[in-house]
Amino acid sequence: MSYIISAKLNDISGSADYTADIPAVRCLAEMDELRFDNAVTYFVGENGTGKSTLLEAIAVKYGFNAEGGSLNFSFSTRATHSALHNELKLIKGIERPRTGFFLRSESFYNAATYIEEADGGSGKVLAGYGGISLHEQSHGESFFSLVMNRFRGRGLYILDEPEAALSPSRQMSLLIRMNELVKQGSQFIIVTHSPIVLAYPDSLIYQFNEYGIEVTDYKDTETYSVMKAFMDSPERMLRNLFEE
Repeated sequence: MSYIISAKLNDISGSADYTADIPAVRCLAEMDELRFDNAVTYFVGENGTGKSTLLEAIAVKYGFNAEGGSLNFSFSTRATHSALHNELKLIKGIERPRTGFFLRSESFYNAATYIEEADGGSGKVLAGYGGISLHEQSHGESFFSLVMNRFRGRGLYILDEPEAALSPSRQMSLLIRMNELVKQGSQFIIVTHSPIVLAYPDSLIYQFNEYGIEVTDYKDTETYSVMKAFMDSPERMLRNLFEE
């Protein structure tokens, strides 16, 4: 199920926005389109390659709040998102999702505050998030409660570095939950640096680098290869890192 089928950028050659200098953004502007044919799509690559910037633009263009939340969230603590969404065109599927959520690990606290304020002490809104204040749980617990209680079938879920809140075992639990939701007609678009989160089978992986965007296989990603090299021989890797 694809609620977002593809994304295409208008010509940004004359844009004054800082995003026009990001290689992945320039690449997308030159491409016919970026496809989302699989139920799970990943953006991977080094910091600064444009992954989160593009993910944010896709979320905002679809109608999500820039700081995260569901499609009906409306709050802003500080407008830091780029104007890239203004130049983005999304091709949407015939069917619309029944639900959805844009998760930004860096602003999840703000989304949790909005949820609590919307609840107003009634417990009715919090019931949809597990019935416990997200602020009264650890960051990892609150995020996992969100995934287990708020995420439902036939949903569109756009996640920016969800591993930031989760232990390795919880990351594997996230994969289990994702699989349940995919079977129920959900779509995921995820930015991650975690080889565990990245391991969902039959996914589409876009590698972001200094040259732009390219499709790659799981074991060909730097996310996988660097972690594997480290775990295969941490002593050797540390010697290489620390040698003068």
